[in-house]
Amino acid sequence: MSKIDHKIDAHDRTLSWVLEKKKYIVDYFQREYSWEQKHIEQLISDLTISFLNEYTDGDSREDGANYNNYYMGPFVISEKNGTRSIIDGQQRLTSLTLLLIYINNLQKELGLNEDIKDMIFSELRGAKSFNIQVEERTACLQNLFDKGEYTPNDDDDESTINMTNRYINIEECFPDEIKGKLLSFFIDWLKENVILVEIVAYSDENAYTIFETMNDRGLNLTPTEMLKGFLLSRFYDIKTRVKANNMWKESMQTLHDYDKDEDQRFIQSWLRAKYADTIRQGKQGSQNEDFEKIGTRFHNWVRENLSKVALNENDSETFTRFINQDFKFYLKAYLMIMVASNELQSDLEHIYYIDDWGIATSLSYPLLLAPLNPDDSDVTIKSKMNLVAKYIEAFVVRRSINYKKFASSSIRYTMYTLVKEIRGKTTEEIREILTAKLQSMPEVWDNMNKFGMHGQNKKFIKFLLSRISSYVDKQAGINTNYNSYFRPEGKQFEIEHIWANKYERHKNEFDQKTDFEVFRNRMGDLVLLPRGTNQSYGNKEYKDKHKHYVKENLLVQSLTPLAYENNPNFLNMIKSTKLPFKAHEEFKKSDIEDRQALYLSICKYIWGNL
Repeated sequence: MSKIDHKIDAHDRTLSWVLEKKKYIVDYFQREYSWEQKHIEQLISDLTISFLNEYTDGDSREDGANYNNYYMGPFVISEKNGTRSIIDGQQRLTSLTLLLIYINNLQKELGLNEDIKDMIFSELRGAKSFNIQVEERTACLQNLFDKGEYTPNDDDDESTINMTNRYINIEECFPDEIKGKLLSFFIDWLKENVILVEIVAYSDENAYTIFETMNDRGLNLTPTEMLKGFLLSRFYDIKTRVKANNMWKESMQTLHDYDKDEDQRFIQSWLRAKYADTIRQGKQGSQNEDFEKIGTRFHNWVRENLSKVALNENDSETFTRFINQDFKFYLKAYLMIMVASNELQSDLEHIYYIDDWGIATSLSYPLLLAPLNPDDSDVTIKSKMNLVAKYIEAFVVRRSINYKKFASSSIRYTMYTLVKEIRGKTTEEIREILTAKLQSMPEVWDNMNKFGMHGQNKKFIKFLLSRISSYVDKQAGINTNYNSYFRPEGKQFEIEHIWANKYERHKNEFDQKTDFEVFRNRMGDLVLLPRGTNQSYGNKEYKDKHKHYVKENLLVQSLTPLAYENNPNFLNMIKSTKLPFKAHEEFKKSDIEDRQALYLSICKYIWGNL
C-alpha cells in the first residue's frame, strides 16, 4: 500500500462545498436509505429552529454572514482515482438532497430563483445526473425535482419508497414562517452556515476503519451525556452517584435498542411534557422559547431553568429526586409508548394507530406524557395515554377527511398549548378538555359525505378502511383486528373499487367522464380485498362481482343480500348500533352515496366520543 493510501484528510466543509457540482457514489451494501419520519422531522426541526434563532426581523441578507454555524457532524468518504464513495453519512446527505429539492420546488411557487440546482444535480450536454448517484433512485429524484411528487412502482426498492415518503414529510413539517421572504435567508444560511466535517480516506480499508471507530468506539458527547454529567455532578454521595449513573447507562441502552437517537427524543418529550411553558410565536422575528430550546439544546435549557424543573443548586436531594423518581417514572411511561407503537395492545391501542396515522412524534409524545404524575398507577398511566392518543387519532382523521393537512408546522402552537392544558390532569379532566377540543373543531364529520381517494392519500384510505373493517368485525364478534387488514402476515389487502374503470357502463348517470371518475373514487365505492382477489374482480360488472363478495370480510359481505340471512351476530350488531347497513342488488350513484353515509356513521361510532 502506498503512502497516499494511508493518508487521511479532515476538513470543515459548508453544505454548498459538500454538494455543489460534486459527484458521490454509494457502495452497494451501503445503499439502503432507511430514515423514518421521526428522523426527517428532527432534521428539519433542528435546522429551521437553529436558523430562526439567528434571524432577527429587519436583517439584511448581508447580516447572515454573522449568523452562527450549525454543525452536522462528520461524513466519511473513500476517494480513489477521482471517484468519491460515501462510506458514512449517506442518510444525512440523501435527506439534505431531498430538502434541497423541496426548497427548489417551493421557490417556484414563491417566484424566487436562488441558485441551488448545482447542489442537487449537474448537467452535461443536456443530461442531468444527480450528485449522489444511485441508479435505482434516479426516476424518483427526477420526478420529485420536476413535479414535486413521485408514485412508487411495484418494483421500486424500499429505499426509493422511503425517499418518497420522507419528501412528503418534509412538505408537511417545513415551517410556514420560512415560506415567504425568509426563504432566501434560509437558503443562504443552509448553503454557508451548515457545516459538516469531511473525512477523506484514500483506501476503502482506511475508510471503513474510520467508520467502525466512529460508530463503535468513538466518544459521542451528546446533549444527553452533557445533561447526565451536570445532574450527577450535584450528587454529593458517591455511592448514590454511582448507582444513578449505572441506572442512567442501562436506561440509555434500552432506548438505543429502538434507535441511536431515542434517548434524545425521550428527554425532549419529557421536558416539553412537564416543564416547558413558552413557545415561539409563528411569525417572522420571533425568538425561540422553551419548546424550541428543549428541541435543540436541552442540556443548556435545564441548567438555565433550574426553578422550572424544581432543582436547587444547593440541595442535592432535588437532583436525586429528579433522576431516581421523575426520570425513572417518565422513562417507564415512554417505554410503554415505544412498545405500544410496535405492538397492538388493547389498553393502549390508539397509540398503535397514531403510529401509522398521526401527528409528528415531537408533538404526540409530549402530549402523551403531559397528564402523567409520578404517583399514577400503571392502569392510570395507560388510561390517560390511550385517551390522549384517541383524541390525536380523531383529530387527524377529521382533518384528513376534510383534506386538511396536520403538518407539525401548522399545528405545533395548538398542540404545545394543549400540552400545558392537560399537564398533570386527572383522566376525567382530560376527557372533558379533549372532548371540548373535538367539538370546537371546524373540520366537521359531515364532509365525509364527499370524501374520496386521490393520488396522495392512499395510505390514509387503507388506514381508514382497515379501522372501519376491523371495527365492524369486532362488533359482530369476529376475531380480527386492525392488523388483519393493514399489515396481515399473509396475503396483503388492497383498495378495491366496486365500480370498474368503465365510464361507458355509467353514461346514463354521468354526462362527463371526469364526474364519473370523481364518484368512482368516493369512499363509498371502496373496500379492502386480498391481493389477487382484487385483481380477479377488477373489471367485472357489479352484478358479477357481488355474488363473490359474500366470501370476503364482513364490511364487503354487507353489500350482498346473503350477509343478512342466517347471520345473527351481524343482525344484532345492526340492531344495537342502528348503523345504516343494507344490501345492494345493484350499485349505482345513489348506492355509493348510501355507502358513504354508512362509512360516515361508522366513523362517528369509532371517533365521535372519547
